[in-house]
Amino acid sequence: MTTDFPVLQNDRLLRAAKGEEVDFVPVWVMRQAGRYLPEFRELRVEHDFFKICRTPELACEITLQPIRRFELDAAIIFSDILVVPQALGMKVEMKPGVGPVFDSPLVNPQHLDRLIIPDVKQELKYVFDAITLTRHKLEGKVPLIGFTGAPWTLMAYMIEGGGSKTQSKAKKWLYQHPEASHKLLKILTDVNVDYLVEQVRAGAQLLQVFESNAEYLGLREFKKFVLPTLIDINKRVKAKLQEEGLEQVPMTVFAKGGHFVLKELGESGYDVVGLDWTIEPQVGRQLAGDKVTLQGNLDPCALYAPADHLEDIVKEMAAKFGNNRWIANLGHGIYPDMDPESVKNFVTFIHKYTKSP
Repeated sequence: MTTDFPVLQNDRLLRAAKGEEVDFVPVWVMRQAGRYLPEFRELRVEHDFFKICRTPELACEITLQPIRRFELDAAIIFSDILVVPQALGMKVEMKPGVGPVFDSPLVNPQHLDRLIIPDVKQELKYVFDAITLTRHKLEGKVPLIGFTGAPWTLMAYMIEGGGSKTQSKAKKWLYQHPEASHKLLKILTDVNVDYLVEQVRAGAQLLQVFESNAEYLGLREFKKFVLPTLIDINKRVKAKLQEEGLEQVPMTVFAKGGHFVLKELGESGYDVVGLDWTIEPQVGRQLAGDKVTLQGNLDPCALYAPADHLEDIVKEMAAKFGNNRWIANLGHGIYPDMDPESVKNFVTFIHKYTKSP
């Protein structure tokens, strides 16, 4: 398929990410393509979750569903962070009511020998095909975001075997097996670099790195094990894009619960730093600095509020962030039982209260 894409008509997201002026603040929603939409649930009845991820036409369709419904300023490719462990040879299933479950988690450092270093272009080709197809189907309406899970977050899933309230098995590795931990994190960093570069080649116009498990660590372990991987990914992706003559796209890092490391993230080289809902916008700005764009940070549960209450919350949030260097979003992914009408209201209110005079 040709990569001669339609001309982009709405570049607010990209302009805001670069710190340029916008007519109003761009808004999108983490997990905007997914379970809260009835049209997604219809497709899910017929198809396994990872089959959808692996079928470009289905992934494209789900990516477009929220764009048809709402006046969003970006699309994000429908995929999952766990396609990376799958590419490394690990078996993962998405079990209804449970979430992701690994068939054989990593229990000790010897299990690293099980991992297969993949040819990323081949093993994750279905993601790249979905991105290219979606860029065409979007017809330039909004930019398309590509993403990956950060190394520590992926490492935690691979060791825990699924979700965890403590990440104690994965954290045990950091304390008992630091060398093996660094080795695994390096493997994941290398794969992520290639994965993100290929997403840009396929048509992604902004990249987001999800460090969803930052909140389980203290500053010492984060700076020792995690921050170097995040810096390395940003630096190497941008260098590779330059080397290969590809477009330099903005990059976002979102470390959920990582308020204790916002200063370091602000200095890490990323263009955008995501904030979860536990931190005040002014504090986030003070810590991250004024050279990055902030993204966030409405409490996802605020979308349960009646429309008039939600409007007050959004108005207050917009006043705190201001219109410069801000991408409006939730402070984490949307919940599966959310009323789509609340998303529509959220988008409307953001545009209403951030419109340039």
